[in-house]
Amino acid sequence: MGAEPLLPKNAQTQTHQNSPLILGLQPSALIDHVAKVDRSLLAQIPGEPGGSIPVPIEELEHILNEVKTHILSSPPDPSLMRTMAGGSVANTIRGLSAGFGVTCGILGACGDDEQGGLFVSNMSSSGVNLSTLRMKKGPTGQCVCLVDASGNRTMRPCLSSAVRIQAEELTKEDFKGVKWLVMRYGIYNLEIIHAAIRMAKQEGLLVSLDLASFEMVRNFKVALLELLESGFIDLCFANEDEARELLRDDDENAGPEAAVEFLAKHCRWAVVTLGSNGCLAKCGREMVRVPAIGEAMATDATGAGDLFAGGFLYGLVKGLSLEECCRVGACSGGSVIRSLGGEVTPENWQWMYKQMQIKGLPVPAFLRQ
Repeated sequence: MGAEPLLPKNAQTQTHQNSPLILGLQPSALIDHVAKVDRSLLAQIPGEPGGSIPVPIEELEHILNEVKTHILSSPPDPSLMRTMAGGSVANTIRGLSAGFGVTCGILGACGDDEQGGLFVSNMSSSGVNLSTLRMKKGPTGQCVCLVDASGNRTMRPCLSSAVRIQAEELTKEDFKGVKWLVMRYGIYNLEIIHAAIRMAKQEGLLVSLDLASFEMVRNFKVALLELLESGFIDLCFANEDEARELLRDDDENAGPEAAVEFLAKHCRWAVVTLGSNGCLAKCGREMVRVPAIGEAMATDATGAGDLFAGGFLYGLVKGLSLEECCRVGACSGGSVIRSLGGEVTPENWQWMYKQMQIKGLPVPAFLRQ
């Protein structure tokens, strides 16, 4: 399957002089279809509510069709479904670029179809550098994000036939001048994850890993533990469900404190997000707990962890303390849950900047100009 860069060769060469500070590895570009639905639909689809498990294209199309009659509006209005570039890493990278003004790029592949065009348009309009995104012949990945009345989301991605970047396609040039590599754990991407980490470490990058979902941790824990124990993961994010699964074999009742202690043995920074209860983070001997922000206004939890990660990374690149990094993450995560989908609206970015100012946190430089 042939791949072609989205920028011509001369443009790619020029971008190395202004390499992104943060590079996100998302092997397959993804389009999210986000809708608020009644819980009866969740009982009709495979898997547990609240998680994320892959489905074939036929199942995805069936769910999309069912959504039309289960949308939480009276009468059901299919136009209330939002479509945007998605995927955990894309959400983090887009948020860092659009909301914090951090130079970011995405490393992966998109298809030459309508969804691929939507992904490129959405990410480029947010200022993301696409010089390391390859375009290939074939379909772009899609995901249905079902949000219930409480704002909890259930994800059903379809990536089986989606184009993706392969491990052998990575080059050292992809990582030149970059400071951070951001990734999401996934058993089907394990080969490229290892290859990317290897090249990133050769170029002196720091590596951030998100644990993806409780199902991924539960079903593929051995490979995950090997990755953590390699010593190559500098920063790790887990939510409360993922943290619980991580330690389930050792202690079924292990709490988030035990999980963050475990992760901190292998990573310089360890973070466990706790939804409405905020987060726990540890670096060295320092452990902090920071409350959540904006939970009372929650519409949709989609992207909350991804945007928290973006805010935390912004804090790290700005040299903030561990507690301040968590507070920026809480502001950022709180901004995305105020509307549907994993993309923060302009008015919610303004809400976040106000929260940061109230808490004495440094707002992005472009706001001070």
